[in-house]
Amino acid sequence: MSRFGLRRRLLLVVGAAVTVALLGLVAGFNVILGNVLDRDARDLVRARAVAQFDTLRTDGGSLRIREAPDDRSADAYLWIFAGTQPLERPRAAPETGRAARLLARGPARFVDVAASDTRLYAAPVVVDGKRLGTVVAGVSLAPYEQTRKLALLASLVLGALVLLLVLVTARWLLGASLRPVVRMTRQAAEWSEHDLDHRFALGPPHDELTELSATLDRLLDRLAASLRHERRFSAELSHELRTPLTRVLAESELALRREREPHEYRQALESIHRSADRLARTIDVLVAAVRYEAGGERGTADARAVAQDAVRACSGLAAERRMDVKIDEPRSPLRIGVDADLAERILQPVLENACRYGSTSVRVAIGRQNSTVVYEIEDDGPGVAADENDRIFEPGLRGRAPRPNGDQGAGLGLSLARRLARSVDGDVVADPAAGGGRFLVRLPTG
Repeated sequence: MSRFGLRRRLLLVVGAAVTVALLGLVAGFNVILGNVLDRDARDLVRARAVAQFDTLRTDGGSLRIREAPDDRSADAYLWIFAGTQPLERPRAAPETGRAARLLARGPARFVDVAASDTRLYAAPVVVDGKRLGTVVAGVSLAPYEQTRKLALLASLVLGALVLLLVLVTARWLLGASLRPVVRMTRQAAEWSEHDLDHRFALGPPHDELTELSATLDRLLDRLAASLRHERRFSAELSHELRTPLTRVLAESELALRREREPHEYRQALESIHRSADRLARTIDVLVAAVRYEAGGERGTADARAVAQDAVRACSGLAAERRMDVKIDEPRSPLRIGVDADLAERILQPVLENACRYGSTSVRVAIGRQNSTVVYEIEDDGPGVAADENDRIFEPGLRGRAPRPNGDQGAGLGLSLARRLARSVDGDVVADPAAGGGRFLVRLPTG
């Protein structure tokens, strides 16, 4: 419906513009034609009056006709006056005759007689400075008026035909031009509902249609990316919440199954609290990931303070695993161009991974490479195999190294840490060449 509305509006605009142009052309043509016909009538009647001078002679200061005028056409009139006395006069309407007699006493001039639709011209006959008479010629304006009316009618008919032709052509051209647009929008709408992998792929934009296709491709890309993010968020949420939820349910069911001693209830509540805390931290991190990937504001933070907060967040796991976590002092204070809360959520999963797989110690070093702050997180565990360098960052996938018994994980995951880092132009990578586990967390400087 909108397509027809747009085409209708465009047709109205084209029709209005062409109509105005044609009216201007018709008006201009008829004005010019009227001026030309008026000039021709003037030239004709003047030429007829002057031509009669050769038929006159003067005798003793009086005017005589040498021969009778030969112009007797139905639309031509000729009067010859000696003074005010007519020597020759045609058959004409009384109004025309009276106008001719008045011209006999005046200077050379034109007069139009509306009653008979006639134009008169008076040419004085002067000999040796003395006026002996006047020749008055007339011509009917009816043929000129008829020509003017026929030209006006013909130009209006021609203008209407041109307007009709332009409208038909414009309608066809607009339909042909909008048809690909309609087809592309319908395809884009269908793809957005059923198959987000399709693209128009018409190459670099070089005209309006290819520019539209590129715009629609970009919109489909953003829609597909948004859908992927939503699916990934749902998958990560279900994956990360499954374990702590299961533990909360199991502990609560076990506590309610039979009467227990107070210290047993306390142990169950502490276990439930730890699982609930993991749930809260998981939800916070996943929401933060979505917010920053959607273009959330970035702040700045002290690099060492962020590392201390991340170590503090892992202190429970480190104490449980009896891991010695140390932070090497940087050579100079460093700042990162990332909000402290987000930076901590990037470092925390990597530190927790080191605490889970390390044997006795974890070391955190902070340095700078060009415009990047690099956190080196090393542990004395089995490390990462070369063929697992990228696999361990996939959601839900783990390396071949055995997990310690009873380990529940922090519920954050290396995949989420890498995604958060890349959302702020950083990265998280593993170094399989190291003797133990070694991860590099790169964040932009502040």
